[in-house]
Amino acid sequence: MTQPTPHYIADHAALQALCVRLRAHPRFALDTEFVGEDSFVPRLELIQVAAGDVSAVIDFPAIGSLGDFAALLHDPGIEKVVHAGRQDLELFYAHTGRLPASVFDTQVAAAMVGYGTQVAYAQLVQRIVGAKLDKSHTLSNWSQRPLAPEQIAYALDDVLYLLEVHEHLQQRLRSLGRLDWVQEEFRRMESKLVEASSDAGLRYQRVRGWDGLKPKSAAVLRELVNWREGEAKRRNVPRGRIVRDEVLLELARRAPATPSALRATRGLHASEAERNGAAILAAIKAGLALPPSEWPEIPRERKPEPEAAGLVELLQAVLKACALEAEISPSLLASASDLQQLVEAKENREAVDVPVLRGWRRALAGDVLLKVLGGSMTVSVDRRSGHIRITPRTAEE
Repeated sequence: MTQPTPHYIADHAALQALCVRLRAHPRFALDTEFVGEDSFVPRLELIQVAAGDVSAVIDFPAIGSLGDFAALLHDPGIEKVVHAGRQDLELFYAHTGRLPASVFDTQVAAAMVGYGTQVAYAQLVQRIVGAKLDKSHTLSNWSQRPLAPEQIAYALDDVLYLLEVHEHLQQRLRSLGRLDWVQEEFRRMESKLVEASSDAGLRYQRVRGWDGLKPKSAAVLRELVNWREGEAKRRNVPRGRIVRDEVLLELARRAPATPSALRATRGLHASEAERNGAAILAAIKAGLALPPSEWPEIPRERKPEPEAAGLVELLQAVLKACALEAEISPSLLASASDLQQLVEAKENREAVDVPVLRGWRRALAGDVLLKVLGGSMTVSVDRRSGHIRITPRTAEE
């Protein structure tokens, strides 16, 4: 593969010229480098792009804005190829209020054609292109200036092979008839990103252990998380630097009502109690004052009956058989929780909406799972291969 001559873009004129060149291509590879340890929104440091004979590193702090590049990101006629691009897309959403259009994520596509879920970019490049990437700058400080030539080369590696990987995956998807599948996944990913970015009121559900609280305490946690969100944004510091998740959880459980009780909370820094004690107590009071109708609904995990547990295990075996035949990871199709919901819905004669019953997942495995549950298909073990066989039930059975 002939490597294009890289450009280091550090002013608006150079960025504008780069955008003109990128517009001549139907797609370009895209990646970012950022620093997220000491700010509310991670600081965007570099944007790497590659297309045809163009490759460049954009020094975002030197330019200060996305300029014409934002229009490229939002142009649906130009495909943006990323790998495990969730954080990159979130960053662009934070800067522009919109997600980039026409995104192809090679990690998602790789999972669809048998490379495994969450495969690393370097591993994918080595398997498809045969190139071994240098990962010595994984923990590089991208905020330092000037950047060393080795840092720039490392950053560019993340896009230089991406289009070749993209072509290979597209060919595999096309030969397997899964181009529609992957586009469905990209739409689902985009929907989840927009939902997560726009519905800040549900951020409390990201606190590990929130679903172990009583509903009233969960209402308090929601108020505390909303307060922390605003405070972290105002001070432009990471959320955990205000109050850590586990401390918020403890505050929601105990619901201290006085400054002295608040200061007695383990893990709450004295400086934060001094600075924001009144605001924390006000958030707790607001949560406690909410009527039961406004308390969060806590998802309760019911322990399945022995017969139901056996059905879930049977469905897991069926799911693995479907995934094996399709050369796809079972975890991409359904979770154990999804299968549990299927079993419970059948027992209670209720409707259920889980991903495995939608789109390509339903075509590949969902309908089979329903037929097994309904008794119209049987599951057996092939004597010769030892593999699971799923066959329609005959009239004699």
